[in-house]
Amino acid sequence: MNGKPSNPFNITYPSAVQTSLHSGASVAKFDPSGRFVAAGRPDGSARIWDLDTKSTVRWLDGHVKGVVCVDWSRNSRYVLTASKDWNIVVWDLASEIDPPKRKTILRFDAPVASASFHPRNSQILLVLLSPGDAYIVDLRKHNHGRVELCEVQDDSDDEAQSSKHRSINTVARFDPPGKHVFIGTSNGFVLVFNTRTKAMIARHKIAGAGSIKGLEFAKNGRRLVTNSQDRQLRQFTLPLYAPPSADGAYIEQELEPTYRFSDPINRVAWHGMSYSPDGEWLAGGAADNATHKIYIWDIANDGQFVNALDGGREPLVYLHWHPHKPAIASTTNQGNVLIWHCPTPERWGAFAGGFEEVDENVEYEEREDEFDIEDEDVQALRKQKEEEEEVDIQSVQVEKRGDYWKWSAADDEDIAWADEDPDDDNVEWKLKILMEEEEMN
Repeated sequence: MNGKPSNPFNITYPSAVQTSLHSGASVAKFDPSGRFVAAGRPDGSARIWDLDTKSTVRWLDGHVKGVVCVDWSRNSRYVLTASKDWNIVVWDLASEIDPPKRKTILRFDAPVASASFHPRNSQILLVLLSPGDAYIVDLRKHNHGRVELCEVQDDSDDEAQSSKHRSINTVARFDPPGKHVFIGTSNGFVLVFNTRTKAMIARHKIAGAGSIKGLEFAKNGRRLVTNSQDRQLRQFTLPLYAPPSADGAYIEQELEPTYRFSDPINRVAWHGMSYSPDGEWLAGGAADNATHKIYIWDIANDGQFVNALDGGREPLVYLHWHPHKPAIASTTNQGNVLIWHCPTPERWGAFAGGFEEVDENVEYEEREDEFDIEDEDVQALRKQKEEEEEVDIQSVQVEKRGDYWKWSAADDEDIAWADEDPDDDNVEWKLKILMEEEEMN
């Protein structure tokens, strides 16, 4: 695989490992603020890592079998862990204890394959079980219930014709605004459901793909990439979907990929893929049994391959792109979480206030008061005021981030539905950093 020459001074994708978190994890995901990483472990526990301090700030110990999926609510207050023990636990990180309070425990009649929060309301969940059953679980008071998402079967006397679409659901995802649920199937179809009505509104055939193993959206919600059995990643531009019709009509349409991504030399399969925050880059995690490889493609430049990142000899299991920066979290089969970053040249201006770097000599003009000596009484009074200011060292303000804010519920019934009976995942909440002596009590 030959990549195109890239300008080392204009790289906006991660290219080197910054740190390795020895967490024993099989899956890891950044929170929406980008400061924390939730790492799910095969022993049934999960850890919340603070990337600023490279330390664990919460232990989530609530399962008896391996955690297969983790997810964050939109303001990072709630964390979801799904496990092979048939349970889903929603944790409230606002509780000042470790492990945190369990807000909700959901039990199903089969191992959970994946689960995720609705992008706008943490009380709405999308759940996929190992046998292929997909559910929307609504925990709100006035909408409480579980609804299975069922594919529409064609009315036909010909059993072969009517059974051609029958298959097992293999992957399920909300789109970025949360209006639709996309489900990939074992026979190469992508089903689209309306989240509010639970009705199927489209069925797309992906020619030659085989079983759909993964779905990933760009943040604008119009581009979708699929991972399939034929070891190709395909990018599609999605059509605009009309609201569900009263007669239950749906779109039957084959999607044509705008780009195809693969490794033509080694013909590796893929363990995951993730878009950059601006949608200009796509990362694919190779299912290579000998090395840890991440392939990067430039979407803005006709999907050209640009680089293959080498993370050593521990094979890759999962990857996730940082929500705001050129950074990637990838997990290895030995449980390590590699944090990739984009190295930048050292800037001396960071070491002294007012210091500026220049590319050539310039004449310096001295300010009139630049070297005036401050009166000792004024200096003492200023320092006293600074010492009297309270500093909060135990709480972390989680930033209000995420593209879900750009979708308005004012004139969209399907978005307004999710905002009814909103959750308490407010942007003002703070994660308290527990001290060691507090944890021991």
